[in-house]
Amino acid sequence: MKELWPQFATVFAGFFAIMNPLANTPVFLGVTADDDAKTRRRVALRSLALTFAIIAVFSLMGKLIFDFFGLTMPALRIAGGVLVFKIGFEMLNGDNSKPHTLDDKQVQDRVDARLSVAISPLAVPLLAGPGTIATAMNFAAGDGPMPIAVTIVAFGILCLLSYVAFVSGERLVALIGESALNIITRMMGLILAVIGTQMAIEGIQGAFNLTQ
Repeated sequence: MKELWPQFATVFAGFFAIMNPLANTPVFLGVTADDDAKTRRRVALRSLALTFAIIAVFSLMGKLIFDFFGLTMPALRIAGGVLVFKIGFEMLNGDNSKPHTLDDKQVQDRVDARLSVAISPLAVPLLAGPGTIATAMNFAAGDGPMPIAVTIVAFGILCLLSYVAFVSGERLVALIGESALNIITRMMGLILAVIGTQMAIEGIQGAFNLTQ
């Protein structure tokens, strides 16, 4: 039991460094800039629940999944980088404008579309990205079920903290106003584009064994 707590602290700190809730909250606000409070909470819950499920699966059988499909971490980084860059470019150009008049079906379609951002880019590849997946697989590797259990529990607690941070971001939205939020959205779009580019660069370097 004495060895369990240092191991838990190490795992939690490793995950926190990669999926920092404070750093991801502005990105979440930018992606959900056009959403009301209820939709934003649903997006936060869905994205983090999916993120937890993905990391739990890869903690349990990540190596088996990669071997079965013939996947490599560089390929995951390149694909994730392209996707993140695309979303960031759209945010940077203000492509998430609101429609003026919608009927009931259009409203439901819009809600469904807005909720889809919980899957991409939030859950994959921003939260459950290549770095997070690789970290989970490394932490879960070991003798017996204990490393896997510690990895899953630590990441679950981090997801709860992230949800609190995301939902609390609503107060920031109300405080700064729509104009300032539009500026933040474009800034986050630029940051996402840079993150996507960096992910793709790291993937290419890993694929071709290049050094910086």
